[in-house]
Amino acid sequence: MQHDLLSPFSRRDLLAGLAGTALLAGQVPKTLAMDFAPYQQKTDRVVRMGVIGGNFGASFYWHEHPNCRVTAVCDLRQDRIQRLQRVYNSQATPYTDYREMLRDRNVDAVGVFTPAPLHVEMSVAAMKAGKHVISAVPAALDLAGCRKLIDTAKSTGMVYMMSETSHFMCEIIAARKFARAGAFGTLFYTESEYHHEGLVNLWFEDAQGNLCLRENATRPTWRHGLPPMLYPTHCTGMIVPVTGERLVEVSCLGWGDDNPDLVGNAYKNPFWNETAFFRTEKGHAARVSVCWHLAAGGGERGSFYGDKMSLVMWRPEGSANKLGYPQRDPRLGEQENLKDYGHFSVYNVPNFWEMLPETMRHDSGHGGSHTFITHEFIQAILEGRPPEVDVYEAVAYTAPGIVAHKSALKGGETMKIPDFGRAQA
Repeated sequence: MQHDLLSPFSRRDLLAGLAGTALLAGQVPKTLAMDFAPYQQKTDRVVRMGVIGGNFGASFYWHEHPNCRVTAVCDLRQDRIQRLQRVYNSQATPYTDYREMLRDRNVDAVGVFTPAPLHVEMSVAAMKAGKHVISAVPAALDLAGCRKLIDTAKSTGMVYMMSETSHFMCEIIAARKFARAGAFGTLFYTESEYHHEGLVNLWFEDAQGNLCLRENATRPTWRHGLPPMLYPTHCTGMIVPVTGERLVEVSCLGWGDDNPDLVGNAYKNPFWNETAFFRTEKGHAARVSVCWHLAAGGGERGSFYGDKMSLVMWRPEGSANKLGYPQRDPRLGEQENLKDYGHFSVYNVPNFWEMLPETMRHDSGHGGSHTFITHEFIQAILEGRPPEVDVYEAVAYTAPGIVAHKSALKGGETMKIPDFGRAQA
């Protein structure tokens, strides 16, 4: 059975809490009972980490986990190597060639926090070298890369995890708890948005490798013109784990213009923004919107609509997380109930910190997810189990976007998404 951080949570306790709350009186239902088992350290074993990538790679908490130590760091730039050493361990062995680091016998696991086009190559090399792998998103940029990751993880037996932040945001931890307990009823429609105006500021760099505007650039970065749907996992990493359903079919539309910043990218991508409409394996609807250029506030958010309860995450214009209910008040007559179109209450999301070691019970990047990601990868290795976002889940978050972009290039043609399977129970 796939391990889940949520498994100690009781369906009975959740539904009892919901039933015992005066919903129409405007009260928020009991927050998720908090009946999970707090973290307890069960071993003194230490996982020795090697971190590749001194930018995003320096934003995790390997140095705070009681069962982890960073023993090696790698980047092409000395300033970023030094940054990794400052953050994690000043004595960590420095490398500028990741292949040399993979030969280091003092490294058990590797974090691949490098440009997206390198994720498959480096992850596959690490697993073949006998190292467990955690990779930044996306897992791959094409379907062949998705298959290669699965085949390599199966053949080597190494742990592979994708560090999708949305999966570990507290709102999504809560949504997964609700879904597992059946509180939503049937989740017939879900939606998620990743809107990031200003991402163009990461598209170009100068001769020293510093980010700059296009007119001052020596070269583009890997992000220049990246199709939005090749970076879908901040959205699919909400929908897929909450619904528990695979995305099997898609129609997608894109929008772009003749802005010179977009022209001439290596991906031959004409779109700033892409919006996809998916069908799940159970015939339910899901919408994903990834936008790089829009006149609106940004962020990563989702909404989950069921026939018994709904969860609508905060919106950039200032609304809070809310739970919705369709219940009618039995005290009212039929005519009054006909006027009842449902009810929303503000939902104060728990922080779930007790699930973590005490040294990691604090806020962290991307909606508080980085501490949970760190902890889940190390625990999966220690416990000899697949992580929550294992190679199959990583591909289930990634592949739908790859097909969606192909659909957008064909004007929204409906396309099938290949099924890469699931981890065996």
